[in-house]
Amino acid sequence: MHIEIFVPNLPESVQDATLLDWRKAPGDEVAQGETLVELETDKVILDIPAPVSGILRQILRNKGDLVTGGEQLGMLESGITQNSSPIQNTPALPEAAAPEAAPTAPSQPFRQPVSPAVRRLLTEHGLDPSEIPGSGKEGRLSRQDVMDYLAGKQDTAPAEQNHAAQPENHTQEDKSGVSVRHAAVSTPPRSERRAPMTRLRARIAERMLESRQNTATLTTFNEVSLHRVYELRNLYKTRFEQEHGVKLGFMSFFVKAAVEALKRFPIVNASIEGNDLVYHDYYDIGLAVSTERGLVVPVLRDADTLSFGEIEKSVVEFSRKARSGRLSYEELAGGTFSITNGGIFGSMLSTPIINPPQSAILGMHAIKERPVVENGEIVIRPMIYLALSYDHRLIDGRDAVSFLYTIKELLEDPIRMVLHI
Repeated sequence: MHIEIFVPNLPESVQDATLLDWRKAPGDEVAQGETLVELETDKVILDIPAPVSGILRQILRNKGDLVTGGEQLGMLESGITQNSSPIQNTPALPEAAAPEAAPTAPSQPFRQPVSPAVRRLLTEHGLDPSEIPGSGKEGRLSRQDVMDYLAGKQDTAPAEQNHAAQPENHTQEDKSGVSVRHAAVSTPPRSERRAPMTRLRARIAERMLESRQNTATLTTFNEVSLHRVYELRNLYKTRFEQEHGVKLGFMSFFVKAAVEALKRFPIVNASIEGNDLVYHDYYDIGLAVSTERGLVVPVLRDADTLSFGEIEKSVVEFSRKARSGRLSYEELAGGTFSITNGGIFGSMLSTPIINPPQSAILGMHAIKERPVVENGEIVIRPMIYLALSYDHRLIDGRDAVSFLYTIKELLEDPIRMVLHI
């Protein structure tokens, strides 16, 4: 029985998807639920599973093709296996209809589980994953394994190539008859690499340009002592982890402080639609997560109703799913305010870019011990710079500065967030 494989229905905001890779080749046996093909949109990577067990009979769309919702990708033969019925590979298109193109290496399925990032790296360099030792669990390949393998290949280049690259020596005699050797000056090769933007990177570029062109962005800064936050974490971190099964980080404190400040200054939680101001009476906080594919911003829904433990669990889950490209559209849609943390990469100060249609974004930075004056004495405290970028069309400077100062007060006395004072 022939089973057709289709692109699933895409959300209204997504026009099409790019076929990222086939995990199986024509003639391969597949199990029900096993991933057949991966599609990339401007937000997420979609896995298309096999609807039934059988053998992949035909591939109709190839790697790099743009596809739309409901379009047929291939065909499965159900109810048979390799042992019960021989099968012939079916080409994606008839030979007569195929346009002339430069020969390329055939796309082969990967025989061991690898992440999308590793798979793209293997395909780009034409590598066989079975030849590369994996350092992960059960020999699983990591991106670093592939990079180390490539570096090893470069180090063991044939001696003939090295010899050919050596400059030639020319010998001639000067007027006195003395032989003089002149070494030809060689310059290292200058190379360039060109690669198409990923759908996510193109979307990021579009959104950032839209933000710069359509908002009147200003940024205000403040510095915060996290001394009492550190004391609170050190006092309860063991019991917190035992109770909630997750470590007590810093993000939950910043989310709680941001929500409380948004309640006091609702204009920062609002947005502009045409000539109207839309005030949001809920608090959906976007948390920026950096991945190999680019920055994504999953949304923490109704953050005002979540406990510290629930926030920390969501942060860990968002990070895990973002790095594997498995965030859903629902997790990335919407948001009334965002928080981004450049401090994990060592940033000391920056001006974050607003994520439209939101009107403000909070930027966290690296926490450093610095001397500060408290009660007339110089003491060492863990300090952090905070930045609030805001749309000046909607938010006045007084509100922006007061909003950020409220966050500072709550973080420097975190018990107030628990007592709601």
